Amino acid sequence: MNRPIHPLVLRGREAMNRGDVPTAAAAAEERLRADPRDTDALELRYLVQQQRGEIGKAAETLQAVIGIDDSADWAFNDLTNLLFTHGRREDAEKVARAALRANPANGQAHFHFGTILSELNDLPSGEWHFRRALELAGAQAPILTNLALNLMQQGRTDEADQYFAQSDAIEPRNLQTLAYWSALCEARGDLARAGALLDQAEAASSPTQVNLLRAKYLARTKRPAEALVVLDAAPVLNGDGQLERGRLLDRLGRHDEAWRDFVAAKRKLAAAAGGLEYRADAVEAFFARLKQFFTREHIAQLPRATARAGVPQPIFIIGFPRSGTTLVEQILSSHPVVRAGGELPFLSDLRRIALSLLPENDEPFPENLAQSMTADKRFVATMFRDYYYARAEQYGLLAPGTHAFFTDKMPFNEIWLPVLRMAFPDAKVVHVMRHPLDVCVSMLSNHFTHGFHCGYRIEDIVHHLAAVWDLTEHYRTQLGFADFTLRYESLVASQEAETRRLLEHLGLPFDPACLRFHQNRRYAPTPSYAQVTEKLNDRSLGRYRHYRAALRPHLPQLARVLGAGGYEPDAV
Repeated sequence: MNRPIHPLVLRGREAMNRGDVPTAAAAAEERLRADPRDTDALELRYLVQQQRGEIGKAAETLQAVIGIDDSADWAFNDLTNLLFTHGRREDAEKVARAALRANPANGQAHFHFGTILSELNDLPSGEWHFRRALELAGAQAPILTNLALNLMQQGRTDEADQYFAQSDAIEPRNLQTLAYWSALCEARGDLARAGALLDQAEAASSPTQVNLLRAKYLARTKRPAEALVVLDAAPVLNGDGQLERGRLLDRLGRHDEAWRDFVAAKRKLAAAAGGLEYRADAVEAFFARLKQFFTREHIAQLPRATARAGVPQPIFIIGFPRSGTTLVEQILSSHPVVRAGGELPFLSDLRRIALSLLPENDEPFPENLAQSMTADKRFVATMFRDYYYARAEQYGLLAPGTHAFFTDKMPFNEIWLPVLRMAFPDAKVVHVMRHPLDVCVSMLSNHFTHGFHCGYRIEDIVHHLAAVWDLTEHYRTQLGFADFTLRYESLVASQEAETRRLLEHLGLPFDPACLRFHQNRRYAPTPSYAQVTEKLNDRSLGRYRHYRAALRPHLPQLARVLGAGGYEPDAV
């Protein structure tokens, strides 16, 4: 039976409703001096702290409520949302998991957890929790919109369109719904409908709130100058807005201004995400341990799984972000026997799986893999394979009778080549190369979090590219890995010849549809989504030459990468 709310708390709530925060705060504190475990008073204190912007104190108050009453769904939900919106993603995930343990029927907890999982790129799991939230909480516009966005990122654009429509029917003129819906239409090439939805969004809010979407729409319709006018009219640009302006300036040939925007935008984006930073020392230490363990002698003793028959086989497309991996995936997924898997996080998961399967002596990864060299632990390679397939099945990639292969193009997957070969000894690997300086410029001008958050500063981008290249060269020379290398520049220069060479490597017959990849209706949820809907062109080749001054200090660090790829550094 619920106890009655104390009069002091009632008085405080009335004060909050009037906007009288000091009186509400005084009432909450007076009540808590008498009874520190009064969760109603703690809720009032939390509302006061939230109103005052005291985020840390507000989180502590919510944690106190949960400690007193683990059935307080509202406290779990508010704490999850508070942590997530202030960049504390890992903490938010822990609270959301605890909320669902405390009450599996907490619909809002499913909604929050679905949002977190979607942000972590575990899209099928996020989808499951959004659908569970709809079952428990009913059809609510925010849940429907986030489910639609999740499906859009999975490439299921028809389903996404339906859920955006349902959300709009429940809550018309919602800016977030209209904005994402417009982005979906723009990605599908339905520019007229995208523009109409932007007009609705602008009518529902203000031109200032819609300016970034409007600018992206104008840029997609080949009106960069008009797009720039829209962004320049905005009183303040967030990180995404300033990054978009930088790309527009780049297209208009104003390269010095573009670079300044790229640098400033990435600084804003890192700060907005909770102060993300690249730890070069930690990366170097981890890569050194990988090199020390994965030697010719060790790899010969590590177990290898057998191929699993009767299921589609993965094709691994590796390479730096913005090197052309999305283009190669689009080409391959135009073939009738290949399905696009996208950026699958399964290989990097094997590090965690190894730690759970081989925990003896608290050895870290990769040193703990030495345990798999004994007969009783050689099953680990098969477990790696089966975990990968279990996740692929969750992503819908193992549907029988449709495709013989699916692609995996997660950036920087080359870090995990040794465990890839443990799980899939005979898998085909395609290594895509592009001029490293073009890659650097493209990475700085686009927003992504791959590579231990290296993409927020040019110094970190350069460091990580060089470090990954050195590690990959170690794997090639010491471990005998011989992947297939496809140069982006060669593909642009000789599309049919290079496409035939690629398909021959994979053991696939040539199919003319692979040359018409731009007609592939698949939505590629990466920054390259627009480019892969166009015919192959050379517009992005040599883009780095416009940024010679900014790149010149980093040439020594990239010298080995440039030389190994046959790229001439003296042009800079």
